[in-house]
Amino acid sequence: MKEANININNTSKGSDNLSELVYQRIKNDIFDFKLMPGERFTESEVAKAYDVSRTPIRQALYRLQQEGYVDVSFRSGWQIRPLNFRYYEELYDVRIVLEKDSIRKLCQMDHHNSVELSVLKDLWLVQPSEYLKDIKQLSQQDEDFHCALVRASGNNEMARIHRDLSERIRIIRRLDFSKDYRVEATYQEHQKILGFIFDRHTEQAINAIEAHIMQSRDEVKKITLQMLDSSQFY
Repeated sequence: MKEANININNTSKGSDNLSELVYQRIKNDIFDFKLMPGERFTESEVAKAYDVSRTPIRQALYRLQQEGYVDVSFRSGWQIRPLNFRYYEELYDVRIVLEKDSIRKLCQMDHHNSVELSVLKDLWLVQPSEYLKDIKQLSQQDEDFHCALVRASGNNEMARIHRDLSERIRIIRRLDFSKDYRVEATYQEHQKILGFIFDRHTEQAINAIEAHIMQSRDEVKKITLQMLDSSQFY
């Protein structure tokens, strides 16, 4: 296992707090591909890399196991779960259904009192000189864009389901912005979607969101496969 270069000794040693911190750090390393899909390790190796005891490591890993990010075997220890693209494609399919339905509702609503849409307008209807360059920040803002569209439609249960699947997709979704051309394309596509919503062009908005999500899905799959094949991870 690669050194994590993370020392948490100066953090509060409360069991719950430390376990939460370790959980977030390991999860971020999985999302950043510092811990690679299929990589095997022991609790002792992780404890050494993160400079903490095995108890919070074990607690964190069991949480990640419940969320589907790691597997455990009695004989071979822990393993980062290999990427299952069929699983992610199914999540994207559900996401498309939810967002298309939300946009259909939004095109029929009064937009003047929507705080969500007002915030999206300020963040995305900007000049190229104002585009975000930080990949992680842009990835989070992109995820927030789509979640906000669903929230703005007014169905809290749909928003909860959409937020959950967005969390599960995040591990590959942030790679969409590792290519410069995808940054500009995302801004342009979001601007087009918002324009259709504000103009109440329902069918155009629905078609635009579906094409946008499918393009992003195909891009992240291609980029992920390229990264997994790259020698930089070995």
